[in-house]
Amino acid sequence: MKLPWLNLDTPFPPVDEALDDPPGLLAFGADLSVARLTEAYRHGIFPWYSPGEPILWWSTHPRMILACADFAPSHSLRKRLRRIEAESAGPAPHITVKTDTAFADVLTHCAAPRDKQGGTWILPEMQHAYRAWHEAGSVHSIETWMDGELAGGLYGVSLGRMFFGESMFARKTDASKIALAHLVAFLRANGVQWIDCQQQTRHLASLGAKPVDRADFVKHLERAVDQPGPAWRPGILTLSGELKPL
Repeated sequence: MKLPWLNLDTPFPPVDEALDDPPGLLAFGADLSVARLTEAYRHGIFPWYSPGEPILWWSTHPRMILACADFAPSHSLRKRLRRIEAESAGPAPHITVKTDTAFADVLTHCAAPRDKQGGTWILPEMQHAYRAWHEAGSVHSIETWMDGELAGGLYGVSLGRMFFGESMFARKTDASKIALAHLVAFLRANGVQWIDCQQQTRHLASLGAKPVDRADFVKHLERAVDQPGPAWRPGILTLSGELKPL
């Protein structure tokens, strides 16, 4: 089957037309405007490509998702989270998790090449696009601060009652997992059941993520993206799911 080329006004093809080889590749072309990205994510489609390539659009099968109810932190992480919660009532907690106070920094850290990687998939034009989407109100950062310094975090897309995890980073042990734990608590408190993880990885599986059939994922999206979502704002996340003002 010929891979469709998308002009600026061309709609996405149905996701069940994605290729088997490479698995999940659906189309190429178009742009990374907020409107195009919103339409893509609403239908379970995301961009992923390398330097020198056109924009490639994917809808993987199966789809890796983390059900918030299935989040499974390790025993050591659970102990650390309990300490964080206990210290949060004090005057100067060692660790604080915030939202949307350092989005550009989180994006920059996530885009930095990792160990044994020669580059990054979060290209400059991707960074520009997600910064614009953040300013439009749909992309958010969850940040772990340790002794006043940004130690790790993640960013993702929030549409209705669906969260799409994009990337995470850690400069200190467990920093990204601590951010994820607080995000899960916040999403659960706001009726968000699933976090989209896009592709299967051992790391995500260790935290409770599982593959689901693409058709089931799309059905869930159809219900979730038009429901009232969380009220995001810059603030402090708690493990009870509250987003406190700064």
